[in-house]
Amino acid sequence: MRVISGEARGRPLKAVPGQTTRPTTDKVKEALFSMIGPYFDGERVLDLFAGTGGLGIEALSRGAGRAVFVDANMRSIDVVRANLAATRLADKAEVYRQDAGKAIRLLEQRGCEPFDLVFLDPPYAMKNGDALLLELTARGLAGEHTVAIIEHESGFAYEERIGIFERRRLALYGETAIAIYRYGGEE
Repeated sequence: MRVISGEARGRPLKAVPGQTTRPTTDKVKEALFSMIGPYFDGERVLDLFAGTGGLGIEALSRGAGRAVFVDANMRSIDVVRANLAATRLADKAEVYRQDAGKAIRLLEQRGCEPFDLVFLDPPYAMKNGDALLLELTARGLAGEHTVAIIEHESGFAYEERIGIFERRRLALYGETAIAIYRYGGEE
């Protein structure tokens, strides 16, 4: 695993030890960023279920301004911090060890503005990316200018519409599916 493009291009990323984290492969990451970017200009990023932090770090490397990384696993948090330090992007990041739902409430309480880019990559068994996107929207953390990416197993499909968001693209890569949602109007 490595940073594919931008300021930290080519820098290797550590993996989370053990079998519980499934990092996004470089091939899928490269395809994803060609669909949503490829480069950014100061956007605010939320990387829920951050794992290694690879998606949020890639966005920062490509020009995003700030990123919030959330994961409930302490080993993942340690790896995210190490990867941010190795890529010299730590000054653009906030890292929280927290359950995703609690983190969303915490971010709302802190008065966070809506994120421009939201990565939702829950463990495949959870299948709650849609509920999390609805929660982010209800709490004012996702809105008209948000692009939401849900990574999930290819044998499962989220609805084409999740609240105010419409699926604009669905790409399959073996066992992995990438669903890209953008604002589609009121429910």
